[in-house]
Parts: sequence; C-alpha cells; structure tokens
Amino acid sequence: MTPDDFKERFKSLKLTITALIVVFMMILGFAGLLIYDPQFFEENISKNTETITQGTDESGFIEGNYKMLVVANCTACHSSKLVTQNRASKEGWKNMIRWMQETQNLWDLGENEEKILEYLSKHYAPEGQGRRASLKVEAWYALDN
Repeated sequence: MTPDDFKERFKSLKLTITALIVVFMMILGFAGLLIYDPQFFEENISKNTETITQGTDESGFIEGNYKMLVVANCTACHSSKLVTQNRASKEGWKNMIRWMQETQNLWDLGENEEKILEYLSKHYAPEGQGRRASLKVEAWYALDN
C-alpha cells in the first residue's frame, strides 16, 4: 500500500466516522427531548393530524354512506390522496372509472358502482371553477423550420 492509498482510505474512514457521530448525536438529542418532555412528539403529531384530517378519519376520506366501499375499491390500487384531490360530477367519476377499467385493469364494480359514484359525486363534487377547461384547437397549422 502506497502512502497515497493510505491517505485516501484514512480520509474515507474519517468521513464515515464523522457521519456516524453526527447520527449518534441526533439520536441522543431526540432521546434527551423525549426524556425531558415525553409528550412533545405525541402532542405535535396529534395537532398536525387534526389539522390534516378534519372531517375525515385515518383513511383520508370524508365520512358518508358507502365510504368503506370506496376505501376498499379505490385504495386497493392507489393512495386515497389520488382520489380526494380530484373533483368531478357523477358523469366525470364514471368516466374516470371507465378509463381505469380500460387502461389500468380495474375490475368490474358491478352493483357497487352506483354506490361508489353516489359517494364520490356527493363528497368530491366540483367546487367553483376548478381546473381550466381544455383548450379547443380550431385549426392546425404547420410551423416553418
């Protein structure tokens, strides 16, 4: 081993040890905070959770008829946030379901589809303007190079 190799390995070892010390100090800091004020984390977590989920439960969906049916069918494939961030009419939700069935292998919802549509269109209906309307292209034209 040459002196340069030794210096390079020593540098790498110093960085690793420094990183471990920093992590260890952070752990000690959190442990000290927990010992000093054991309810600190619990209080802050519950405050944030109340703010985020007001009117909902841990599923993230608004309480209402057929909510659990929606939770069971929608969150089997994706996060509840993907549903709750959207707004649509009953027809709009039905179109989204059809798109998922045609392109994403969503199963046939059968008699549950109407209940799911009722819940979604009631609790996640359009509010105000929402997204801008799609642009309508009247005529296409060629770009000059």
